[in-house]
Amino acid sequence: MKRGILSSFYLVIVEILLFITSLNNNIFPIVLFLPLFIIALLWIFNFKGNKFIHKLALIWSSILFLLSLYLWATLVNVNPNFQHVFSLEFIPSLSYSLVFGVDGISIYFILLTNLFIYLCILSLSPSQVRLNEILMFLFFLQWGILCSFSVLDLLGFFIFFEATLIPTYFIVLVWGSRERKVRASYLISIYTLLGSIFMFFNIIYILSKVGNANYQFLLDTVFSKDEQKYLWITFFIAFAAKIPLFPLHIWLPEAHVEAPTVGSVLLAVLILKLGTYGIIRFSIPLFPYGTVFFTPLIYTFAVFGIIYTCFTAIRQIDLKKIIAYSSVGHMNVVLLGIMSLRTEGMEGAIFQMLSHGIVSGAMFFCVGVIYERYHVRSLKYFGGLANVYPLFAIVFLIFSLANISFPGTSSFIGEFLILAGVFKESSIVVFFAAFSMILGAVYTLWAYNRIFFGNLKNLSIKYSMDLRRHEAYLFIYLIVVLLIMGIYSQIFLDSFHTPVSNIIEHTKQQL
Repeated sequence: MKRGILSSFYLVIVEILLFITSLNNNIFPIVLFLPLFIIALLWIFNFKGNKFIHKLALIWSSILFLLSLYLWATLVNVNPNFQHVFSLEFIPSLSYSLVFGVDGISIYFILLTNLFIYLCILSLSPSQVRLNEILMFLFFLQWGILCSFSVLDLLGFFIFFEATLIPTYFIVLVWGSRERKVRASYLISIYTLLGSIFMFFNIIYILSKVGNANYQFLLDTVFSKDEQKYLWITFFIAFAAKIPLFPLHIWLPEAHVEAPTVGSVLLAVLILKLGTYGIIRFSIPLFPYGTVFFTPLIYTFAVFGIIYTCFTAIRQIDLKKIIAYSSVGHMNVVLLGIMSLRTEGMEGAIFQMLSHGIVSGAMFFCVGVIYERYHVRSLKYFGGLANVYPLFAIVFLIFSLANISFPGTSSFIGEFLILAGVFKESSIVVFFAAFSMILGAVYTLWAYNRIFFGNLKNLSIKYSMDLRRHEAYLFIYLIVVLLIMGIYSQIFLDSFHTPVSNIIEHTKQQL
C-alpha cells in the first residue's frame, strides 16, 4: 500500500516536472518560490513521520536543483541584460513592484544555494530531533537567499537580506551543540541588525529623493560625490558585517562553533556571500566615486584581517574555529579582488566566492563526520585517524589542499586571478595577501597532521566504520564540482565576463 502511494507520488512529481519544463521563460518564478510550496508540503505531511518527511524534502530539493540547472542551461552568456525577468506586485497601494532577474553572476549563486540545501538535507538523519522544523527553516532560508541573489530592487534586497537572519537565528539557537548557542545566536542578530540599520535609512533616503529603488533605474541616477561617499560607507557597514570584515568578524567563529553542522555549512557557503554580492551588485555600480574614495581604507582593513585571522587560526585547537577563521581570511581576499575594479580581479573574486562555498562547506561537513561519531572537535583528542578511516583521510586531504589553493583545485584559479588583478593596483597589497597563503598552509596542514597522523589515540578506535553511504555520496558530489571548477574554469569565467565588464565599464563612465 505504501509503495503504491509513493509510486503515485513520484508520477505526480514527474508530471509536474514535465509541465514546468514546458514553460520555458516562466520557469524562474517557479524556481524562486518553490521552497515556500515545499514548506507547505512539510507542514501538511508532518503526521507521516520523520522518514517520509526526510524523503519528501530530499526529493523536492533535488528537483529544485535540477530546475536551477535547466535555468542555467537556458541562460545566454553574451546577453548583457538580465534574463528571465519578471515583476511581483509588492505594495499595491503605492503601485510598488519588485523585479526579479538573473544574469551570469547570480545564476551560479542560485545553483550553489540549491546544491547545498540538497546536501544539507542529505546529511541530516531521519532520527534528527525536530526534523520537520529544521527542514522548514532550511527551505525558508533557501527562499530568502534565492530572492536576495535575484531581486533587482534595493528595498527588496534589504527585506530578503534581513529575512535570512530569522532561520539562521533559530537553527543556531534550537539545534546548537553547546550552552553558548544562545550567546552565538544573539551575536548574529546584533551584528547583522546594527550594520543593516544604516542601509535601511539610506534606502529610505534614496526613495524620498529618487522615488524609486529599482536597480536598473538607479543605474542611470547620478548622486553627488558627498552623497556617494555617505551612501557607500553606510551600505558597506551592512555588507562588511556579513562578509565579515575585520573587526566585525567576532560573531562568525562563535556562530560556527555553536551551530549544528548544517548551520555552519550554510553560514560559510551562503550567508557570507550575501555581503560580497551586495558590494558587486549595488555598492560599486551605484556609488562609483564612493568606491574609489574608500578603496585604500578597505585594502588596509582587508589585509590586516587576512594576516590577523591567519595567525589566530594557527593557535586554535577547535577544528571548527580553525575553518571559521580561514573563511574570514578567504572572504577578505575576495574583497581585495572586488575593490581592484579590474576585470580579472572581480572575476576571480566571484569565482573564489563559489570555490570558497564548495571548499568551506565540505570542510564543515568533514568536521560534522568527526563530531557525529565522538561529539568532540578539539585537536588534542585525535591522532592517527588515517589508520581507522582511510577513505575519510583521503577526502579530508583533498579539501585541505583545496583550502590552501593547491594547483588543480578551484581555489587556485580564484586566488590567482584576484592577485593578478590587485597587482595592477598595488604590489604591496598582493605581497601581504600572498603571504597569507603560506600561513594558510601552516594551520591547515598542521590540523590535518594532528588529526590523521601520529599515535592512535584511544578515543579514535571506539568507532571503526569509515564513511557511510550518504556521506560518501555527499563528498563525491563536492569533489566532482571542485575538480570541474579547477580544470574547466573557463565555463564559469565566460559567464562572469559580460556582467563584470558591464559593471566595471559603467563604474568608470560615472567617475
